[in-house]
Order: sequence, then structure tokens, then C-alpha cells
Amino acid sequence: MAEHKISERDEVSNVLKVLFAASEAAPFIKTGGLGDVIGSLPKALKRENVDVRVVMPKYQEISPGIQEKMQWQESIYVPVGWRNQFCGLEYMVYEGIPFYFLDNKYYYNRPGYYGYPDDGERYAFFSRAVLEMLPFFDFQPDVIHCHDWQTGMVPALHKIAYQQKPYYQNMKTMFTIHNLRYQGVFPPEVLRELFNLGHEHLTREGLEFHGNMSYMKGGINYADLITTVSPTYAQEIQTPYYGEQLDGLLRSHNQKLRGVLNGLDYEEYNPETDPLIPQTYSAANPEKKMANKKWLQEHLGLPVKQVPLIAMITRLVPQKGLDLVQHVLDEIMEMDVQLVIIGTGDHQYEQMLQHAAHRHPDKCSVQLKFDNHLARQVYAASDLFLMPSQFEPCGLGQLIALRYGSLPVVRETGGLKDTVFHHRHPSGKGNGFTFANYNAHEMLGVIQEAVTLYLSDPPGWQQLVKHAMTCDYSWDQSANTYKELYEVMTLKNRSPLL
Repeated sequence: MAEHKISERDEVSNVLKVLFAASEAAPFIKTGGLGDVIGSLPKALKRENVDVRVVMPKYQEISPGIQEKMQWQESIYVPVGWRNQFCGLEYMVYEGIPFYFLDNKYYYNRPGYYGYPDDGERYAFFSRAVLEMLPFFDFQPDVIHCHDWQTGMVPALHKIAYQQKPYYQNMKTMFTIHNLRYQGVFPPEVLRELFNLGHEHLTREGLEFHGNMSYMKGGINYADLITTVSPTYAQEIQTPYYGEQLDGLLRSHNQKLRGVLNGLDYEEYNPETDPLIPQTYSAANPEKKMANKKWLQEHLGLPVKQVPLIAMITRLVPQKGLDLVQHVLDEIMEMDVQLVIIGTGDHQYEQMLQHAAHRHPDKCSVQLKFDNHLARQVYAASDLFLMPSQFEPCGLGQLIALRYGSLPVVRETGGLKDTVFHHRHPSGKGNGFTFANYNAHEMLGVIQEAVTLYLSDPPGWQQLVKHAMTCDYSWDQSANTYKELYEVMTLKNRSPLL
């Protein structure tokens, strides 16, 4: 076998071994927050002395430069129903984290990642391959940590078909819900055709979901522990409004459900060292942030003036509160502000924003694209960051905004409620502006409050910016919580967490 392998006999028995199974990971592939988590949480766990590794599909769109660095390890065949499908096992170390890539040209040598008619088969193959690959490596995980519906069948397969085998019997599975709305629901025939499982598993306690089968339910019902990406979201998804028709099931599993707040990679997002912004700065000298604002105004053709610059960097979809913005956009434009929006999404929102930019060229700039360089420059330049989400499992934008001293204006939901506190919050945690109800005029009132504070109390504003920039939402605390959960699951630590 390859030289990188470490013999189990040489490993310290009390070192936790954790395998992350996910459909994406930055920097290889990223479509949203899931990719960011899988790219950054393992590094924080490694600092906690966890031997953590990641397995993901080898997509066509992983850059050729990275693919050239992958080392072939083994070729195996993976059962997908009555078929045996080829799976190449490839490996590389990235920033100290071992990554395994599962190669199958039929399933993954195509543009994009999701949205294909055969997604059920593609991720059935991936889920089975995660379990089938393990005996070929000298890495026997204590915990397989699965992420979102694409890996929901790993806990199900483990519990139904693998746990009785000696190699797998001591492994535990954790399932993290990043967004409950996306559930991987497929026709019931998939159960036999792709997994070779009988209809006795199509039950409420198994995989059945309104006459179909649900990969998400595979994770919820069969994992040893369920987590989601913020404490508030863990509570919200147990209610009908947020529960996506799974709230009753989640309430029944309340004892094994935990909310662990996502963190931010503070090495990647650091205004003191960020090479993508014109002027670096810190909480100690936030006045240098003004140079970034001047640069952005000139770059986007906005007048260079000291008015509050409001930013949105978002997908233009209903979940992100665009209907609230649409209802009061004219009132926002009547205020002494500038508005910069970056994103793509639904045509109606793109058109609405383009019309606003055309009507108010001196106050509104809309960039219908996603440009990471420009996004970072907008975080560094803006005074306020608007994120009025209908629901938000955790949210990354508000964490970046806080790090860069752009005060968030958010609705109190999910991870937004757990990380942003109104500037008059009695606890003294105030680091932004919040509103409770999904109401356009309530949002408008909070924006007006923020603008008034900016214009009437510059010293108070600067103090609030400094406080926001010193909030610690790095991965360290969350990584420690995950480590404790792993320890309890594997009985390596009898803490009272469960």
C-alpha cells in the first residue's frame, strides 16, 4: 500500500479517528456553506488532536492542478443494487488534512454537482462507496461524520447492512443537517434498485416519506447522533414552520439532536492580512477601513461621500429575504445611503434590482454575478451588511461581516440569532442590528435606526465596529464541542453531554 499509510498498531489508542463524508469541500468544490464547513472544520479538529480525514466525490470540475496531485491508491467495485460499479480510490493531503476522492467517470465526470435526474443513484453510489472503501486503508474511524442528504444513507446502510460485520461494529455515525429544506427524496423503487433493501424499511421509523424514500430520513433515523449548524436552528426545525414536514420526526429524536454553531476560518478571513482588499486594517485601527470604502465607491462609479454603505452579498432567492427588500426598496433609496448588492438568483429579483440601479445610479450598484474578490472588497468597504433571511441554519455572511467591521442587520432566526445581537442588547453583547418578525417595515425601521446612529454618533459607531470585530466566531470553540460529542459517542469520555 502507499507510503502515507499509518499502521493502526502505531497509533495512540485514545486518539479519536473521524472520517468526514461530504459531497463538497473548499477549496476543491464549493456551492455554499457546506463546502466552507468541510474545508475549515477539519483543520480546527486537528488542532484538538483529532485524526480527521475527508472523503468526497472526484468531480470533473476539480481543477486539473489539484487532480494532478492526487495519488491513486486502489480500484474497487461498489454494489449499487444488482450492479457492481467501478470506484477509484485517490488520495492527497491538503493543508495537513488527508482527503480521499472517489472516482467514477459515469457519475462525476460531468459539469456541475447537483440537479441531475440520476442524483439518487450518484449519491447512493457515494454512500455505499464510503463504507466499502474503509478496509482498504489503515484508517479505521471511530466516527463517520456525514453531512446533508447526499450522505444520509451512510448511517442507514451502516446500521442495516454493515454494523454486524466485525470491522464496522464499533463505528458510530453522526449526521449533520446543514439545510433541512434539501432532503434527497426519490421514488420508493430506489430502495431495492440502488440499495438492494426491502420494503420493510419504508416506514416512518425507516426511510419512507409521503410515499417516497428520503435520504435525509436515513441520516435522522439511523445516525447515532444528529447535529445541526446552530443551537437556534436545532430548536426551530422541531416546529412546523421550519421543520419542512420533518418536525415531528425531529421532536421524536430530540434526545440525540444537538445544535453546534458553525465557525469562520479566521486565517482565510482576516482584514489584517487579506490580500484581496486595497487596505488592510484591524479592530485597533478601524479608521483605515475608510480607504476601502473610497476605493469601492470609485470602482463601482458611486459618488465618494461619507454616507452609510449598505451591502448584500447573497443568493437572490426568497429564503434570503429578497421579498422584504422588494417591498421597501424605494423607502431605502430615499434615505441618505448607498446600496451595493452582489449575487445571482431568481429572475424577478435580478430584474427588480437592475431597475433600482437604473433609477438610482448615484446610490445603488448591483452586480449580478458572484465574484469572490469583489465580495471581499465589499465586506471590507461596507458599513452595514443586510441579511434579512426567512430562515438561516447558520449563515456565513454575517460572520464575515462582523470580522470585517460591517455591522450586520439581520432577522432573528437560526444562526443569525445566535451570532448577532442588537446594539442595545442588555447583555452588552451588542454587535449589530436585529429584528424579530419577517416583516418588511420592521426591517426598514431597524435600517433607519442604524443609519441614524451612523450619522448622529460617529464615536459610538466606531466603538460598535470595534466590538463587532473583536467577537470570536472562529472554529475553535465549536471544534472542541464536536470533539466532546465524538468522545461521548465512542465512550472515550463519559461526559454528561448526551
